[in-house]
Amino acid sequence: MAEIETTPKPVKKPSGRRPDLATLGGLALALAGILGGLVLEQGKVKDVAQITAAIIVLGGTLGAVMVTTPLGTLRSAAGKLSAVFFQTSYPPDVVIEQIIGYATKARKNGIVSLEDETESIEDPFLKKALNLAVDGADLLELRRMMELEITLEEQRGEAEAKVYEAAGGYAPTIGIIGAVLGLIQVMKHLANIDEVGRGIAVAFVATVYGVASANIFFLPAGAKLRSRLHEAVQMRELMLEGVLGIAEGLNPKLIRIKLQAYLPPAPAKKPAAEKNREAPAGQPAEAAAGE
Repeated sequence: MAEIETTPKPVKKPSGRRPDLATLGGLALALAGILGGLVLEQGKVKDVAQITAAIIVLGGTLGAVMVTTPLGTLRSAAGKLSAVFFQTSYPPDVVIEQIIGYATKARKNGIVSLEDETESIEDPFLKKALNLAVDGADLLELRRMMELEITLEEQRGEAEAKVYEAAGGYAPTIGIIGAVLGLIQVMKHLANIDEVGRGIAVAFVATVYGVASANIFFLPAGAKLRSRLHEAVQMRELMLEGVLGIAEGLNPKLIRIKLQAYLPPAPAKKPAAEKNREAPAGQPAEAAAGE
């Protein structure tokens, strides 16, 4: 009888980043809707293409955020900007299979047999947790240490998301400041009614930039980072529960059942009555199902 392969494949970092089509498509749709509506109202795109307004809004917003945010957090948030446009999350089912591989080997050869396997694990959280389990750390202390790491990671992620949310709060107000500055310049040319009308139109572009940047990018970016954070925390919890199951010596089947709770729900199957309604006229439902 052939020996069952128990050597698990290492859990590696994602090989590449995938573009987040929801973010890219959402931005494109929002801009197309706003600019398309402008054109339908007999306007022109160049009417809102004001570099001065952009400098006032973006520069003022960045300055306000720098005042309220520690520099380290600001740098960290800037580094997470790519996470808004790209996703690099682990597929949960793949991670579960890797953990079951470790559990199978540990159950057959002892948890110490995983000592060599930990060197090939690229995810730092899983590597640290499994190393602690192999070293014989107390289960309660192991859970406390790794949960503390999860909590700190969650706090850092929340602080980074709040940077973009703060920018979304300041941008509309900075846009109003830009509009007021434009109106001040308009007041200097009250003698020329044509210049007054054109100046007012230009002045309110800053308000458009402030409101649009806040509601199209800054606030959604903060929400997206928070969503990414929740995914990462859930993956950490999955890994921790798997390692604790290995350390407890649980049957790999029981570990799999526990970890499958982290998988997204499967699509609901159509009821039999609905299948019968979808059967072609004059054809039995059993025959339609068998085709």
